[in-house]
Amino acid sequence: MKRKLIYGTVFTALLSLSACSSDDADTPDTDGGNGGENPPVTSQPQALDLNAYKNGQGVMMQTFYWDVEPRGDWWNVINDHIEDWADAGVNRLWLPVATKGQSGGYSMGYDPSDYFDFGEFNQQGTVETRFGSRAELESLISNAHDHNLEVIADIVLNHNSGGGEEFNPYRNKNTYTLFDETHGNASGMFNRSYKDYHPNDIHERDSGDLFYAEQDVCHDQERVQEWFWKKDNSVAKYYKNVMGFDGWRFDYVKGFEPWVVKAWLNEVGGFAVGENYDGNGAVLEKWVEASGASAFDFACFYKMEEAFDRNKDLTFLGKDMLRKTYPEKAVTFVANHDTEKDDNVDNRIDESNKMKAYAYILTHDGYPTIFYSDYENAIFQDELKNLILIHNSLATGEVEVLFNDNDEYIMRRKGTATNPGIILYINTNSNVKRREINSNWAGKKIMDYAKQTSYSTTVAEDGTVTLEAPANSYSIYSIME
Repeated sequence: MKRKLIYGTVFTALLSLSACSSDDADTPDTDGGNGGENPPVTSQPQALDLNAYKNGQGVMMQTFYWDVEPRGDWWNVINDHIEDWADAGVNRLWLPVATKGQSGGYSMGYDPSDYFDFGEFNQQGTVETRFGSRAELESLISNAHDHNLEVIADIVLNHNSGGGEEFNPYRNKNTYTLFDETHGNASGMFNRSYKDYHPNDIHERDSGDLFYAEQDVCHDQERVQEWFWKKDNSVAKYYKNVMGFDGWRFDYVKGFEPWVVKAWLNEVGGFAVGENYDGNGAVLEKWVEASGASAFDFACFYKMEEAFDRNKDLTFLGKDMLRKTYPEKAVTFVANHDTEKDDNVDNRIDESNKMKAYAYILTHDGYPTIFYSDYENAIFQDELKNLILIHNSLATGEVEVLFNDNDEYIMRRKGTATNPGIILYINTNSNVKRREINSNWAGKKIMDYAKQTSYSTTVAEDGTVTLEAPANSYSIYSIME
């Protein structure tokens, strides 16, 4: 059922705020107090043991970037990271497309040729895929399951590439639409011809966007449905029952109708997320309702890019996002293989702002994704591990935005009867900021669990407290023992 969170009432909270924030630099108190605005902390703060506050959440790791190296060994690279990722609080691994593409050993998998060649057939110039052999993939999946991690398969259903040439009467010319044992489909499973693409005897095209137009798969053809999800040895059932995949990331879902994903899930189930590359939250909302799957929250991504980079205005965080209307269906992210490739500067959150963006998605609702290259960056890793720990422990309860202007953003997770929740304070000003807010922590000592500031204080008995955020950074407050 659709769950609407009311964010329009957010700014009524401003009535409870005092104008104690300034663009002038504030010097934090060295004694742990707050300049007399609240009672000072007189004893050494004792942080909560966050491991005692497991809230049942996790994060997904995108385990690759564009053109990963070394070629032929990536399954082993991922395998070596599994224990660390599991210890950090990751609960799902999103793998790259695991089967043979037209580009063979250079393919990132988005040019699919043989849906059943996991690196065991000599075709497209190689036996192994760019990522390794089938045996190495199976070892990775087994190890992930031993560490209680689900493994998500990247599925490309929209288009194919790398078939043999044949005469296509519907186009009255030759097209590369022949896929059989000697033409890009050495497994011999799901052989295809021009009849399985658009145009065909059913229709000219489907309602999706065209991409690889001559090899645009027709999902209305019964035999296509049989091979993709209906048959006992279909792609969906083979990946789940033989290879051991637990869920699905559907590539380029703008290229076909959402009923395709719904039919797949009705047949095999599992966690599913679609790549609907659209910054309009209403478009994403409509798609998740029709497909039954989650969607990457591109609306959230673009609003963060506008807030932190393009417009340098945090009020963009108050605008349209999937996580605000369907938090249970929103998969949030800061970077992925597309945003980070080819020196992309127009659709990328700058490295200097990434940790503020991760602080945002790892404290709000939605299901966060961590990008491999960010997590494995030594500059970011410890901070990301700490944010994941906060996400999996204290980041729970209703979301309430307490204050939002161009350079300040303050949000509260209200917690539960047994979990105190958190307050996030993002500051993009070049000076330290402080602001008084209302909390539900009357009389409690609080501190910054993000470890960005040593500032700590005690909440007044009426719940008011002055918080601090370092310059161009963030803090995440909760109670102390």
